[in-house]
Amino acid sequence: MTVGGRDTRARHAALPSAMREAVDDFADHLARVRSRSAHTVRAYVADVVSLLDHAVRAGCAEPAEVDLAVVRSWLAKQRTMGAARTSLARRAAAARTFSAWAHRNGVFATDVAAALASPRAHRELPTVLRADQAAALVEAPARAPQAPRRAVEGAPTSSTTTAPPPVSHTGPAPADEPGPPGARSPVDDADEAVRLRDRVLLELLYGTGVRVSEACGLDVADIDHGRRVVRVLGKGGRERSVPYGVPAQRAIDDWLRHGRPTLVAPGSGDALLLGAKGGRLNPTTARRIVRGYVDDLGLPRVSPHGLRHSAATHLLEGGADLRAVQELLGHSSLGSTQIYTHVSVERLRAAYRQAHPRA
Repeated sequence: MTVGGRDTRARHAALPSAMREAVDDFADHLARVRSRSAHTVRAYVADVVSLLDHAVRAGCAEPAEVDLAVVRSWLAKQRTMGAARTSLARRAAAARTFSAWAHRNGVFATDVAAALASPRAHRELPTVLRADQAAALVEAPARAPQAPRRAVEGAPTSSTTTAPPPVSHTGPAPADEPGPPGARSPVDDADEAVRLRDRVLLELLYGTGVRVSEACGLDVADIDHGRRVVRVLGKGGRERSVPYGVPAQRAIDDWLRHGRPTLVAPGSGDALLLGAKGGRLNPTTARRIVRGYVDDLGLPRVSPHGLRHSAATHLLEGGADLRAVQELLGHSSLGSTQIYTHVSVERLRAAYRQAHPRA
């Protein structure tokens, strides 16, 4: 089992065998039963290892000896070490999840953390772009006079400093005749292919509001050209269908017909979005691509998740129902979606303060 960074591994190895076994079983439960992402599993395991390491230092030799006082003293120590409220809230949530699991599986005699109170995480309003800024960002790959930043992906750049010619589009396929994935009319320049790929990436992130990991995980077969929807596999293995618009359709058709065949390699598989070397586009690389275009345009610093925030905010401002936005974003709880109503209210307040004579 992977338990995270070097410090976490060292603490895990130093735990008594019964505690190590409990941590391993808990990680397996999160990954296999609850279908949590690898990132979530690592974060929860790191917190639980930290808790049990603290318990051992407090004199506990077995998991059953951990009680509410130990959990509270662990959180208090985190607070004195300067942990932020959001970090404390996450660690308390990890402790409660582990305690509930341990009680159900006989590791703890009682659910020791059930009554644990934790500071409410302060939820800052996400940074969102204006609609015109988002449009400029999405269209940036087609308008950029210079070659895309292929060095971001570790691919060799061209030896010439001359800007490549504009991408030659043959026009989008008609709505009832989508571009077949097997169509082969590749562009000659790999930089142009990367630019077509970047346009699809940005269209998907803003046009559908999908997470960057979801966008990078898409396969060619996940695109339903006829209905203009994309099948997305989200958190917890939940699948949803998300519609996309005509601009995204054009970008996808151009990429599949002219861009992807240029970058495709033996290891590409069915991946929709490819890196410069032909493998599936990595979310870390996708974040760097977005950051590069944002910086080039001088826009407020937003990440791919910021484009997701922007999409949700613009949908609500345009009159979309909160439940519909919840479904589009793949939120399991409506509470996760309601933050975007706060964004709209704050923007309304800002407009009021700027424009109303009695503000």
